[in-house]
Amino acid sequence: MIQVKNISKSFQGRSVIQNISFDFEAGKVNMIIGESGSGKTTLLKCMVGLNTIDSGEVLFDGRNFYNLNFNGKKEIRKEIGMLFQGGALFDSKTVEENVVFPISMFTDLSVSEKKDRANFCLQRVNLENANNLYPSELSGGMKKRVAIARAIAVQPKYLFCDEPNSGLDPKTSIVIDNLIKELTEEYNITTIVITHDMNSVIEIGDNIMFIYKGDKWWEGSKQEILKTDNQEVCDFVYATKFMKDLKTKF
Repeated sequence: MIQVKNISKSFQGRSVIQNISFDFEAGKVNMIIGESGSGKTTLLKCMVGLNTIDSGEVLFDGRNFYNLNFNGKKEIRKEIGMLFQGGALFDSKTVEENVVFPISMFTDLSVSEKKDRANFCLQRVNLENANNLYPSELSGGMKKRVAIARAIAVQPKYLFCDEPNSGLDPKTSIVIDNLIKELTEEYNITTIVITHDMNSVIEIGDNIMFIYKGDKWWEGSKQEILKTDNQEVCDFVYATKFMKDLKTKF
């Protein structure tokens, strides 16, 4: 579990997020949604230490990240997997080398053990024969699956996903959603997903937080979000025809 308590962050005197508190549960897909510029990515960066916080606490299974020294923070970072919006693969490295990269950074495994771990992760995302390919030879969906394999390579307790379906077609998005959900439940990972994709929210979201202009505006389940009368949430949720049609079923 990750708990954020009264997190606030400002840049050059401009408040970006204010007093946000939320419990991100293990074995669940915890989603952060909201309009562009609402503060979602800032919150994620505060949670992993890419941004410092002005006030509040970030607890990883009870460990207050911002009270730890360098080595203590490093130990927590070893337990974190990151899936970046664009995949962020190294173009000059093969698929296998990309997956091995965090293993080399955070473990003392032998060369053969690293290769075995990379092969296991690639098999887990159905990319058994892609080891020697380069990112330029992959489709968008394959790149995201390699990025997921890299994110789980160090057997993380916590998985952060920033817009995992960005740039993907609907069919491939479903594949990525299902893979994230499956891995979360199988390994009891605390997964945090930032998304604009309401299809993903309805398909795999367990706990949902809606941020509006830097404030936590609403929280609940995917069943509850379809029935809320919160105007700002409704405006966001039912912005597409698909969601408007879905609303008529409830």
